[in-house]
Amino acid sequence: MSVLALTRALVDIESITGNEQSIGNYLCEYLSRLAQRTGGRVEQMEVEPKRHNVFAQWGERPAVTLSTHMDTVPPFFASREDETTIWGRGACDTKGIIAAMIQAVKDLLEEGERNFGLLFVVGEERNSAGAYHASEHPRGSSYLINGEPTGNRLALGSKGALRYEVVASGKMAHSAYPELGDSAIHKLVDALADIRRIPLPVDPLLGASTLNIGTINGGCAPNVIADSASAEILIRLVGDSTATKEALARAVEGRAELLAILEIPAMRLGSLEGMDTTVVAFTTDIPAFGGNWGEPFLIGPGSIHVAHTLEEHVPKSDLLDAVGIYRTMVKQLCKRASK
Repeated sequence: MSVLALTRALVDIESITGNEQSIGNYLCEYLSRLAQRTGGRVEQMEVEPKRHNVFAQWGERPAVTLSTHMDTVPPFFASREDETTIWGRGACDTKGIIAAMIQAVKDLLEEGERNFGLLFVVGEERNSAGAYHASEHPRGSSYLINGEPTGNRLALGSKGALRYEVVASGKMAHSAYPELGDSAIHKLVDALADIRRIPLPVDPLLGASTLNIGTINGGCAPNVIADSASAEILIRLVGDSTATKEALARAVEGRAELLAILEIPAMRLGSLEGMDTTVVAFTTDIPAFGGNWGEPFLIGPGSIHVAHTLEEHVPKSDLLDAVGIYRTMVKQLCKRASK
């Protein structure tokens, strides 16, 4: 199956986070057939019931592992294509990447290369459950090539993420007599206004840290003083989070409570001579691997700007180019690992 046909086949398997069993089984069977012909081996790493990572290995030890995630965000929509493009959920994030990695491995095997692996994980779009599980079960890899849509440019760094729920409490009352109540919404709005005024760090490589207030909830009616209100905020980190956390605590003091939900550190990543480079603002599975699968590199076909949208797509030329890029990277890194 060509890289383009495999991309469409994978897109047409619904694999929204939590429902990766079907695509995991498909890839396990597909890679098992390849391994039987080429002297490899395939295993399923159970993360939790009906959810498993898929790992395939050729050679005694995988000096290099090509890895990405199998899950997608909702909603699911099937593939279609025109002369230049494949469309559908996961086309660029990341089923086209899976197909390109598999094709690169096929080409490497035909050239007689060995000592590399493929690792496809569950849960990246929510909590990196598959990558955390894999980090506890390493296979000796020296280098990890993680696939995300970077326009086939090697990412030198990726921003991290700091997520909080901001919760305010008050006292319910009739809105005609506000002095009898204590508006949680007013407290929350004031706290959020001060949060928005916090000067955020700027990094020479990763650029500016950014803030998004993603959701706001509270109250029950316009004529009732609200006794509860909350918001969810996400800050894209570019370095150490200590000063930002302290500023957030000062901004909400006396008005709301900060509930920590998630923190993913900003990452500096590996580079290779002669490759086009970029920096990305999104987070990946790389921090969850904890370095246990080797020094990380980040690259893949397609644009993150259309991922998670109803217009998700990947150029066919990007997929074909990615096959060659992954093949070249594996060769270079295998050579580096053998020194």
